[in-house]
Amino acid sequence: MASGMSFTGRGDLGRYALLPLRLFLGVTFLYAGLDKLTDSAFMASEGPGSVGALMESVRGTAALPGLVDLALKSPVGFGYAIALGELAVGIGTLLGAFARVAAAGGALISLSLWLTVSWAATPYYYGNDLVYLMAWLPLVIAGAPLLSVDAAWSGRRRGRGRGRRGALFG
Repeated sequence: MASGMSFTGRGDLGRYALLPLRLFLGVTFLYAGLDKLTDSAFMASEGPGSVGALMESVRGTAALPGLVDLALKSPVGFGYAIALGELAVGIGTLLGAFARVAAAGGALISLSLWLTVSWAATPYYYGNDLVYLMAWLPLVIAGAPLLSVDAAWSGRRRGRGRGRRGALFG
């Protein structure tokens, strides 16, 4: 077993606590972006299931209707921006590449959806975007210190001075 993967006690397991969260959020946002990009009904200004119809339907209940108005100026452009943002966040999170930036992007997407699409959910905990926002925050704080591109880059930087190569396992 690689030296970074050996477990000597319960404390070592804590180092891996964010991996399930990274995997879940990364896969979920990757799927959400692909789902939007491949749904021709969603990527339309109007009509059943369209991003335009969705934005129109939440306009009256959004915490920040100005955000909805901004999206309604170009619903298809907004749809592509969200979908591509979700793809970038998902890939960055899964790979652990610029993980804090990816997590901040995920948090920003979740915050904007909570303040618009799911704001009217009552009680508040029925709105899933708030839960996603809270789930991103540990990754914003901690990044991806293990099993990630960021960890490999960090190991290489540390190893340059000592003549060793960085590892993915921190």
